[in-house]
Amino acid sequence: MQAGTAPRTCSSPPNIRLIPQPAYSPELNPVEHIWDELREKYFHNRVFPALDPLIDVLCHGLNDLADDPKRLRSLTSFSHLNVTI
Repeated sequence: MQAGTAPRTCSSPPNIRLIPQPAYSPELNPVEHIWDELREKYFHNRVFPALDPLIDVLCHGLNDLADDPKRLRSLTSFSHLNVTI
């Protein structure tokens, strides 16, 4: 038996809903789409001399996404999630 193939039971608090997904499915993970967008728009062909400038660009990119709910929704909205915020 391979690691991770044995059935497991998991309990979670009532305010957390578990959404079953295939074992490896980054294309189904909304956060992966956000990281792809940040890499493509803010980090393409860039080298940073230190960590602070990188953090500044990351914060700028995240703030831009937060300021554009329509774009953020297009990156993270999946019909199988059915999550209302």
